[in-house]
Amino acid sequence: MLSHLSRKNRGKDGYPFSCCGFEAIYTERAMILTLEWTSDGVRFIDQTKLPLEESYVLATSYEQVADVIVTMVVRGAPAIGVSAAMGVALGAKQTPAETTEEFAPEFERICARLAGTRPTAVNLFWAIDRMKALFAKLRGAGASLAEVQKALLDEALAMYDQDIADCKAIGQHGGPLMPEEGGVLTHCNAGALATCGYGTALGVIRGAVEAGKQVHVYADETRPFLQGARLTAWELMEDGIPTTVICDNMSASLMRQGKIQAVVVGADRIAANGDAANKIGTYSVAILAKEHGIPFYVAAPWSTIDRATLTGDAIPIEERSAVEVTHHGGKQLTPHGVGICNPAFDVTPAKYITGIITERGVLRAPYEESLRVMESSLVEAAR
Repeated sequence: MLSHLSRKNRGKDGYPFSCCGFEAIYTERAMILTLEWTSDGVRFIDQTKLPLEESYVLATSYEQVADVIVTMVVRGAPAIGVSAAMGVALGAKQTPAETTEEFAPEFERICARLAGTRPTAVNLFWAIDRMKALFAKLRGAGASLAEVQKALLDEALAMYDQDIADCKAIGQHGGPLMPEEGGVLTHCNAGALATCGYGTALGVIRGAVEAGKQVHVYADETRPFLQGARLTAWELMEDGIPTTVICDNMSASLMRQGKIQAVVVGADRIAANGDAANKIGTYSVAILAKEHGIPFYVAAPWSTIDRATLTGDAIPIEERSAVEVTHHGGKQLTPHGVGICNPAFDVTPAKYITGIITERGVLRAPYEESLRVMESSLVEAAR
């Protein structure tokens, strides 16, 4: 059973900030700790309890880490990936095996259990594959079990640190693309709560605010799990960034009124041609932005790009429990026996995406070409 932990406070020093008639204090504080390795297990902020309760759970086994991912106590592709890596490290730490060879079959079971939690987020498989490659290398070199346990934990912690650094780089690349003043629409939550800290889409917004831009965020509520209304609004208010929550069906009206100058969202998987899977409802926002001449950006780390998936048609889409649609706050909203469709994601075709913001820079269409050029330049720079 997961252990529930108490609230952890953060400092609140900041400076005045005003936009669109909305007065706020933008605060630069310690980052929200979405997840954290501890000596007792992996500690997660419980995102199912936000925004009204800030509490934490402690996963003390890799099975509990898997449950945390499935139940969306932790969510967001980058955070899921690092959570899985920490789950692997936790499983290795707790193994009853005495040698690396003895541990090998268990290691495969641990990886398989964590890989089966959420099918769409490619960062999950990227992180597990990275742990598998490290284990294979260590096993081939005859490393002791103690050496394997230490190396797996070091790798998971390195992923954690790298994710935060990547998010800040995404913010630096994306901030200049935001308007000097005006409304920015986002869908779902691609912030600190979806990563190890700072965020991807919200990292772009934070980067813009830190550069002095006067932006006002419009957060789609994002049915049925309400990640926008609950999570995006909560973390932006924690930072004092002007935010207004809107129903998912309001964005077209606001765009027509000229209140939205840019859209920025995250992604759980980006195909080789630039098609991007994100929370259900993103596709319709992209179409509306195109119709109104508003730039639509996707912000995600390079690990979200899946070159092996050629187009968005091949991205697996997770179907979640009908209860998320039929019930809210424990109360049933729909008739008994009615059919329910609850895909967690949809795919936005590349033609609707103005740019893909990564820690390595901004990709532009045609995305197959810009991906190839950026990869080639990185390989050349590394020589």
